[in-house]
Amino acid sequence: MSETAMADRTAIDVSGLVKDYGRGRGVFGVSFSVTRGEVFGFLGPNGAGKTVTMRHLMGFIRADAGRASIQSMDCFAARPRIQARLGYLPGEISMMDEMSASGFLEFMARMKQLQDRRRLHELAELFELDLRARIRKMSKGTKQKVGLICALMGSPDVLLLDEPTSGLDPLMQQRFIDLVLAEKRRGATIMLSSHMFEEVDRTCDRVAFIRGGRLAAVERMDDVRRSRKRTLEVSFLDTATRERYLTAHPRTARTGETGASIEVIGEMDEFVKDLAGFGVADLTVREQPIEEFFMHLYGSDEIVEKENEHD
Repeated sequence: MSETAMADRTAIDVSGLVKDYGRGRGVFGVSFSVTRGEVFGFLGPNGAGKTVTMRHLMGFIRADAGRASIQSMDCFAARPRIQARLGYLPGEISMMDEMSASGFLEFMARMKQLQDRRRLHELAELFELDLRARIRKMSKGTKQKVGLICALMGSPDVLLLDEPTSGLDPLMQQRFIDLVLAEKRRGATIMLSSHMFEEVDRTCDRVAFIRGGRLAAVERMDDVRRSRKRTLEVSFLDTATRERYLTAHPRTARTGETGASIEVIGEMDEFVKDLAGFGVADLTVREQPIEEFFMHLYGSDEIVEKENEHD
């Protein structure tokens, strides 16, 4: 594929991005690209560099080195155009407390030069937001709904969402996931910074892992799922069958009178074929949560340390 064709397919491009705040804080040589129509997850503990990267993409920060572009526009040089055209949800939402939700969203719609308000009202209904409510009286979760509506109401081609479900209850989190999938079907490009692993697992095509301001890996979610461990709790028909299985597979752990706990990484086809040769009464599969996979990838000590810092 030619460089021109690749550029046409690339919605977001970050190359060698550096911003050094000292004492190991910032981002250092971060590079990745996001294809048009892709949902791209950006994972990492607090302080890893997620928000700093997002703020560069919005043109709020000038990089020390490297560059970031969206739809072939330099994020800092073309920041007025980018900020007008993108849908952006910051990690820390700042609003005018004296306004109502309706007043604030109407103000932002005029700023974005939106002619049609139907999408605004559709999203308010989806998130069960009372547009008459005053911002100063809102909970964090309600303010988050306002922020999401503000980012999405213009049906932008590119969305940058920093911790989008922070403060939302489980029902609203599910509605957000459904909304992301609908936006993807529409053709939107979405970059999703999150530590909510379920939403990343269910929505993203690829995911980047960042730690200490450096990109550790960029993986396809299909590959991450295949690499995750599955724990199978098997109940055999009787103890003798269980013991016969353990003789063939000595690393398997006994559970109860006739049970066994088996860990499988990767494809399960061969394992299932082998297990079918034994008398199985019941089988339960628990897939390793993506957060557990993440902890294993980076090490729990570093995660705990970084959770005490801020982006």
